[in-house]
Amino acid sequence: MGLMPAAMIVTLLGPLVVQQAQAAIALDRTRVIFDGSQNSVSLNISNNNKQLPYLAQGWIEDEKGNKINSPLTVLPPVQRVEPGKPSQVKIQSLPVAKQLPQDRETVFYFNLREIPPKSSKPNTLQIALQTRIKLFYRPIAIAINDNSTPPQEQLTLTRQGDQYMVNNPTPYYVTLVDGSSKKQGPSINGFEPLMVPPQGTMPLTVSVASIGSSPVLTYVNDYGGRPQLSFSCSGNRCTVMPEKRKQ
Repeated sequence: MGLMPAAMIVTLLGPLVVQQAQAAIALDRTRVIFDGSQNSVSLNISNNNKQLPYLAQGWIEDEKGNKINSPLTVLPPVQRVEPGKPSQVKIQSLPVAKQLPQDRETVFYFNLREIPPKSSKPNTLQIALQTRIKLFYRPIAIAINDNSTPPQEQLTLTRQGDQYMVNNPTPYYVTLVDGSSKKQGPSINGFEPLMVPPQGTMPLTVSVASIGSSPVLTYVNDYGGRPQLSFSCSGNRCTVMPEKRKQ
């Protein structure tokens, strides 16, 4: 099967026909948690195109966007997925993974690119779509019990002028994707998502005046869900009000 070597090929002679605008290769999740007690994690992929086989190319990047093959690698790096069929991609750890910090998470990025078959039609624009998701290496020492209180509830806010600083005392990355001035309230205009590193501090992009004295922040959990954190403020410091849970 002749396949495109690059993400996009354009034939410039004559009128263009756009082909395969929607993603064919689908991934079963929006983020990956790599358990440090395991040697690998398998991701399910599928070819949603019922007529054509596609190649699926996977690789990992570090926090700065550099392509890497260690301490984590993708197997197989390229595979053919038949029309309408499922498959798997494995992220494998190498022995040097044990040299990563063991008291906090390390973030990587998993990339999955679809490579369509070469079109037999002349003057065709083909687009190879790519998915890029966060990959968190979580050491054994900081494994999370599903029945425990979410670590994100340890976040605090500190007011500095007309701005809130988000303080993350946990060993985990916390991704905040939305903010409002009340529970189930409308999103605050100008809120920009941010990923606060372990034991790190980052500012919210919206003003104290816009998000108010009882801010509500939405974070992304391990499963791609989006729970909310309701804060109660006293003076210049805000803490999370714990949610009531079923016993």
